[in-house]
Amino acid sequence: MGITTIGVSIVRDYTEKVQPPRTVFLRWPFGHPFGEPHHIAQQRAVLREMFKAVEAIEQPGTIIDLPYRWRRERYP
Repeated sequence: MGITTIGVSIVRDYTEKVQPPRTVFLRWPFGHPFGEPHHIAQQRAVLREMFKAVEAIEQPGTIIDLPYRWRRERYP
């Protein structure tokens, strides 16, 4: 058994070509895969979704589109 990995992508075309084992995708600007600087609730939300995806993805190459929109969501 190896180490489980997951990618966080903001460029879907590249992710589809590279075909990593599992990925979550966000339509966010370059340089901000986990969210806005100092926006801890937003960053935690992405991390929670990423960890859920690690357990949920069974098919290699799967990309899960996260529903968050840049600067338009409220995070608890």
